[in-house]
Amino acid sequence: MNESAVKLGEDLKRRGLTVSVAESCTAGGLGHEITRVPGASGYFIGGVIAYDNRVKTGLLGVPERTVEQFGAVSAETASAMASACRSLLKTDLAISITGIAGPGGGTPEKPVGRVFVAVASETAVRGIRLDLDGDRDAVRQQAVVAALELASSFLSD
Repeated sequence: MNESAVKLGEDLKRRGLTVSVAESCTAGGLGHEITRVPGASGYFIGGVIAYDNRVKTGLLGVPERTVEQFGAVSAETASAMASACRSLLKTDLAISITGIAGPGGGTPEKPVGRVFVAVASETAVRGIRLDLDGDRDAVRQQAVVAALELASSFLSD
């Protein structure tokens, strides 16, 4: 079991907060790790796998203009995904991940391993950019761990 998921769960329970997820390149990996922790049903509400841009804009409600202007893999889209997911699923926090896990899909401007993670609450959004190494599975797993750690640090501030 992922220690970061356990810590996040403890923090959420202690504060009486709920969390949801919006995932692209990790395709449910973040939700999976959160719910591996016994008692996760007390704080985890659900998630959206927004693998295609139509899901990001149509279901989540990320503005099409954001995706067109900055790209699906961007800090702006990650922030919009987290905010939209929090609103859609009515949770205290939402965590989002969008990126390029590979092996294809990368460009010189956005190489394989480029991932953006964001956490949103009612009053703030914080995001990070990651440039991860490894194969597809390694990139996805590292992104999940980074997202869990970002959410925990978000709660600590």
